[in-house]
Amino acid sequence: MPELPEVETVRRGLEPVMAGARIQRVEQRRPDLRFPFPERFIERLQGRTVREVGRRAKYLTLLLDDGLTLISHLGMSGSFRIEGAAGDELPGQYHYERSKNQAHDHVVFHLTRPDDTSWTVTFNDPRRFGFMLLAGPDEIVSIKALAGLGMEPTGNALNGEALSDLFRGRRTPLKAALLDQRLIAGLGNIYVCEALWRAGLSPMREAGSIAGRPGRSTSRADRLADAIRGVIAEAIEAGGSSLRDHMKTDGSLGYFQHSFSVYDREGEPCSRPGCRGLVRRSVQSGRSTFHCASCQR
Repeated sequence: MPELPEVETVRRGLEPVMAGARIQRVEQRRPDLRFPFPERFIERLQGRTVREVGRRAKYLTLLLDDGLTLISHLGMSGSFRIEGAAGDELPGQYHYERSKNQAHDHVVFHLTRPDDTSWTVTFNDPRRFGFMLLAGPDEIVSIKALAGLGMEPTGNALNGEALSDLFRGRRTPLKAALLDQRLIAGLGNIYVCEALWRAGLSPMREAGSIAGRPGRSTSRADRLADAIRGVIAEAIEAGGSSLRDHMKTDGSLGYFQHSFSVYDREGEPCSRPGCRGLVRRSVQSGRSTFHCASCQR
């Protein structure tokens, strides 16, 4: 499933075309994806202008001029494709031919920008685990998908003191706590493994063990906060990781996977200078965990 950096990369790809554009026509080619489309989906979107292309955790949001918000999730295999009026795609080559298969094009937005150029934005999803929701101004906070999400891991608010407060008294494994969307929104398996390696912390240690007294941080919490912000920022800059199905809006793949230190590197030597350990793979809550037991404590 695409993680936060991948979703942010998609948002940045959509923004130049969709922000400020008028939705002239919407094609809805099936009644549902993971869930049924909202009632009057086409009617409520056509004729509206996109004011803002945003993101909350792993969800894309389109704020429209009437206050309505379109919330979209990519699921396992969803992607957006942008094409100009002549049918020319933005630069980039598709590495997965099935993602150009029109049988998997489920929603097509026909747009006109203020400069009178015309574009189409197509949502393609072979596995149909993605979904789209609509929420009015008073409904957005109560949407189940967004309600209860924790803090974003991309700003300075995520610091050692914040992590210390979030994890104080928690006996759950540190990795599980980091993946709890009610605490920190948008972190996924890949980047949690990478951040824990950078911070030199074991994914198995109790989350509460890195917490200090109320209102205070610890060196472990500081290191972890810095590692999370760093790995997310670098992944966004690189365009995401593009494991299996994920691709950017222009059809190209991200390349952060070439920088993985532990993820999917089972049995390889740890790349931390001076460490002679090997990367191990274990399973926590049904997910693969990659870490070096020699330098992650």
